[in-house]
Order: sequence, then C-alpha cells, then structure tokens
Amino acid sequence: MDIFNVLTLIGGLCLFLYGMNVMGDALERRAGSSLKRILAKLTKNKITGFLTGLAVTSVIQSSSATTVMVVGFVNSGVMTLRQSIGVIMGANIGTTVTAWILSLGGISSDSLVMQLLKPTSFTPILALVGTVLLMFGKSSKKKDTGTILLGFATLMFGMDTMSNAVSGLKDVPAFQNMFLMFKNPILGVLVGAVLTAIIQSSSASVGILQALSATGQVSYGAAIPIIMGQNIGTCITAILSAFGTNKNAKRAAIVHLSFNVIGTIIWLSVFSIVSAILRPALLDLPATYLGIAISHSIFNIACTLLLLPMSSLLEKLAIKLVPETSKKEVTVELDERLLATPPVALERCNALVNEMAEKAITGCKDSLNMLEKFDSKTAEKIRKAEEDVDHYEDILGTYLVKLSRYQMNDSDSTNISKLLKAIGDFERISDHSINLLESAEELSEKDLAFTDNAKTELENICSAVSNILTLAYTAFIQNDIGTAHDVEPLEQVIDELTEKLRDQHIKRLKNGECSIEAGFVWADLLTNLERTADHCSNIAVCTIDAEENTMNIHESLRNIKKDDPYFDKKYNEYKNKYSI
Repeated sequence: MDIFNVLTLIGGLCLFLYGMNVMGDALERRAGSSLKRILAKLTKNKITGFLTGLAVTSVIQSSSATTVMVVGFVNSGVMTLRQSIGVIMGANIGTTVTAWILSLGGISSDSLVMQLLKPTSFTPILALVGTVLLMFGKSSKKKDTGTILLGFATLMFGMDTMSNAVSGLKDVPAFQNMFLMFKNPILGVLVGAVLTAIIQSSSASVGILQALSATGQVSYGAAIPIIMGQNIGTCITAILSAFGTNKNAKRAAIVHLSFNVIGTIIWLSVFSIVSAILRPALLDLPATYLGIAISHSIFNIACTLLLLPMSSLLEKLAIKLVPETSKKEVTVELDERLLATPPVALERCNALVNEMAEKAITGCKDSLNMLEKFDSKTAEKIRKAEEDVDHYEDILGTYLVKLSRYQMNDSDSTNISKLLKAIGDFERISDHSINLLESAEELSEKDLAFTDNAKTELENICSAVSNILTLAYTAFIQNDIGTAHDVEPLEQVIDELTEKLRDQHIKRLKNGECSIEAGFVWADLLTNLERTADHCSNIAVCTIDAEENTMNIHESLRNIKKDDPYFDKKYNEYKNKYSI
C-alpha cells in the first residue's frame, strides 16, 4: 500500500462521512411532518417510547441525533426522564439500519439480479435522479429527496473507494498483526469507542469497519468487540449536548451512557467466556459486510432485551449519579439543541405559542369580566398571565428567527412566518387586557359608575369582543380556516359599534348624564376593545394566509371583504346580534 492508496483511503473516508451527514440532514427535513406525528405520540409506556426511538432513528439514520433530541426534550420539559429511557433504547436498534444498507456493498455473485443490487450498479442512477431533482425541482420536498439520493450515492461511492483503497492491506503483515491484536476484547472495545467518539457516529464507524473487512483480515473475533465499543463511543454526542442543561437532561445522557456501558460489560463478559471455553471456529472466520451488520443488530437487540425490563433501575442509577441539589432550577422552555432538527424545534415552538395564546386570550376575557365586578385575586392572575406572555414573546421571537435560518420545507417555513406574526398580536392582546384591568380598577377605586344605557352598551360590546377572542383563538389553535373567515365580519361590526358608542357617549355628556371622569374611562375602554378586535383580525387573517401560503395580510383583507357573499352574510348576522 503506497501513499496514493492512503490518499485514496482518506478521500473515500471524507466522501463517506460527508454523504452520511448530507443524507441524514435531508432525511430529517424530508421526514419533518412524520417526525412531528411520531413524537406527538410519545407516552409514559416504555414500549411505546422504545418503538418511537426505533422509528425515528430508522428514518433519520442517526442514533446520536435522536439522543440529542431526547436530551433537548427532557431539558425543555416535553419529555420525562422515564419516558426518555425507552426512546434511547429504541434509537440503539434503529441505528443498525445503516449497517444493513451498507452491507449491500459486499454482494458478490455472477447473477444479474444480485449484481443489480450492488450499490456500484444503481448508485449512478440515484445520483442522476438526485441531481435532476435538486437542480430542477420546484418544491423543497423534491429538492430534499434529491439531496437524500445524492447523499446516499456519495456515501456508497466513498464506501467503495475505501474498500478498494484498503484491499492491498491484506498482504501487509503489520495490518494482519494489528487485527490479531484486536482479538483482545478489551482493546477492541477501546478502539471502537475512541474511533466512534472522534467521528461521533456509530453508523459511520460501523461503515468503516465494513470497508476494512474487504481486506479479509478482520475476523469476527476482532470485529465483535469493536462493535461493542462503538456503542459506547456514540454516547459522546449526548454527553456533550447535556452540558448546560438541567438535572433531568443530564440524567438522560447518563442513561444513554450507562445503558451502553452496562450492556457492553455484560455481553463482553459472555463473549470472552464463550471464546475461552468453546473457542468457536466462527470467531476466526473473516468478517463480511453482512456479517458485521448482523453482529451489530444482534448486539443492540440483546442489550435492549436485557435492560428494557430494568429501565427503572437505569433511572435510579442516573438520579444517583446526578443527585438533586437544594438550588431550584429554572425551567427552560426552548432548547437550542432542538435546532439541529428544525421540524422538531418548530413543533416545540407551536406548542409554546399555543400556551401563549391561551394565556393571552384567557387573561383578556378575565379583564372583560372585571369590568362588571372587580376582584383583586383575579387581577393578580391577569398580571401574572401578561408577564408570562411577555416572556413567551421574548424567547419565541429570538428562537424563531434563529430557526428561520435553517433549511426546511416550504410548509415549515410558512409556519415560522405565521408564528412570528401571531406572537406579536397575542402579546398586544395581553397588553390590552392590562389596560382593561386598569380601567376596571379605576372604576372600583374611584367608585365611578356608568349610566344604565352605558352599562347595557358596554355589556353588548364586551360580549362581541369575547366572541371574537374565542373565534380567533379557535381558528389559530385548530388551524380552522372556516372559523378564521368568521372573524373579519365580526371585527367590522365591532369597529362600527365602537363609533356608535362614542357618539352615544358624547350625547350623554351634552345632556349631563355622564361625568367627565367616567367619560375618560369610557373612552379608554372603547379604544382597547376596538384594538383587541383588530389583533384578533390579524391572527385570523394570518391563519388563512399560512394555509394559502401568501402571508400578505393587507391583500387578504381586501380579498375577504371584496364581493364575498359569505362575508356579507356573517356581517349581517353579527350586526343584528350586537345591535344597540
């Protein structure tokens, strides 16, 4: 093996790692909606969690990425520590799919069908299709599919290049002696752990081992301990991602590490005993691509079968290793680790915006009720809700802007724009709830009273505003376009109603029926009620725009009001309902 073979080996390794990285990222984007549906079904049942981890990792081809997601979920409070254990175990089996795909490179047969299954036969076609989709595809889904195909073709080309480059090593005595040395199980485990920790991917390190097996010098006796060590090395990614997280997130990373270490110690002991006593001939046979894939799967399945029933013990061990402290931790609602998987990060943002919306709408409705009867405890609740909404807007705005810089499909990109617009409107609704509360406080503290007619009018417009708050909230949370179209007619009725109430107020002032001081409060109330309805309109139109992928509120408003029989029908219904 000369210097040119070494350079070819390095080039093949780089192409292999790059292709795996590109394919994994594209798979995450392409499977965005599937990921969200799968992760939404997480339950406390460890079997369900196990199947979820298995499914997600099989899709995105990276147990490291899944485990980092799990650490982020636990840190964000989306997932409990107990819930995470099953997902982590499932991820360990899901990652074996890659080795099975790579084992296609070891097919050797004169049969035409078998030859067509070899990656060198079909990857050029995949690369061609991928290039066409990437260059000429209009939608992000087609481009992502093209990237997946190109990534796969690149990693398989790199794999083939590595195999060809190391083929000359079969006649090098030093190489033969090195793998004889790796028959020491402990040394094999250390080598597998260190290599995987460096490249941070057990799938990639298994692929490298499969490429080296092309020399015929890698026996099963040397390969199996290396595979066991690779499972320990892959934990480095989760450990690194746990820095700066809360206690439970650190424990999730510890669970991942302890699961692999305990599994390796137990099965390595069994392997060593069997090797020493029975000396099976299989261990001296040259490992093949397929044999390594089978060994990888058997080891991970065996670890899971052994430790899944004892998941509660792993939880207790993690709590023991990362004990509670007297210092109370601040809950982190958004975790930047989730940005590595944009669809999942976006789903977390959706959940928090929904929480923000609920607080804003509930707070505003409570303020409307306070106009009838003031209550100090409810006032504290409204103020706390407004503080929470402000906090949500701060963290969500910053996080969504960061998330928008990542590559994602058109639907997710539109959803980010929708959320960025909506959080501003929900925050302003919350601000108006405080303004309404302050008006209620002023009426109570100064013992001010409106006339009977004014009370009836206020009750009427508050009922309309409460209705539009419900419609806007329902339309946004449920993405209900039909309900969203009901908002704008009511908003127009509230605008007209506000003008009428202002005129009525001026008449009462002229007739001396209303005090100047009560009149100031009345004017403030009408302003805040009208602007609350305006923000409800913005939220509804934003929901419609996101569905139609236009995100042009002014144009949408013109279209909604322009010669629309449905708009006219609803407008007349609301006008009759809230007439004075």
